[in-house]
Amino acid sequence: MTMTNIGTPQSVGRHRVKAGLVLAALVIVLDQISKYVIVTVVMQPPQVIPVTGFFNLVLTWNRGVSFGLLSDSPLALPVILIGVALAIATILVVWMVRTDRLYTALCLGLIVGGAVGNSVDRWRYGAVVDFLDVHVGGWHWPAFNVADSAITVGVLFLVAETVLTRPPRA
Repeated sequence: MTMTNIGTPQSVGRHRVKAGLVLAALVIVLDQISKYVIVTVVMQPPQVIPVTGFFNLVLTWNRGVSFGLLSDSPLALPVILIGVALAIATILVVWMVRTDRLYTALCLGLIVGGAVGNSVDRWRYGAVVDFLDVHVGGWHWPAFNVADSAITVGVLFLVAETVLTRPPRA
């Protein structure tokens, strides 16, 4: 009979990394499926679909970064943004490997999945597909997607973890 590594620090670390990477992959798959359905089925032709009094489905192509910043930049911008996003994702995966907390690994998985999901769009279309439109009165938040949501939730939870788990000052 052989002994397994279940429960050892190394195996527990691998499980954290695996959980973070599985969550990243899930975000990428959900993001790409939702965008495919929006682009090929729902928005044929492109339109505004009211869902509630504060939420619509729309189709926008974000050629820039967050909130459409830099959208009038040179044609090379998508390639640059893909490179930056993948470099950041790589750094976050290294962080994921080094962390001893499952919560942190899952937060990082959300961010990595979102970054890669949007990078896939930039590679395929030269722009990110955004389709979720939240509005109040006449004010509309910039359209976003599943990847953007995962990045936002991952960052907010990571910040909350940092703030809420600070060691007391001496």
